[in-house]
Amino acid sequence: MPTVLRIGPYRFFFYADERQEPPHIHVVAAEKEAKYWLTPIHLSWNDGFRSGELKSVEDIIEANLELFLEVWHGFFHS
Repeated sequence: MPTVLRIGPYRFFFYADERQEPPHIHVVAAEKEAKYWLTPIHLSWNDGFRSGELKSVEDIIEANLELFLEVWHGFFHS
């Protein structure tokens, strides 16, 4: 599970066996986790984040979208 970025309490990563899915990123903080599709940015599912936290997470994803996509495509050679 490659970690792509850590910012504050958030760790952004994806699982190494998710090649069959479109580009996306998981985010965890404490006991909370969410998954976002990257193109376009869209919340796939959420387990525990409040709406304000999701907005902060989405802002981080938007600011780092190029990095997330570069790492995704580099890892899966797509």
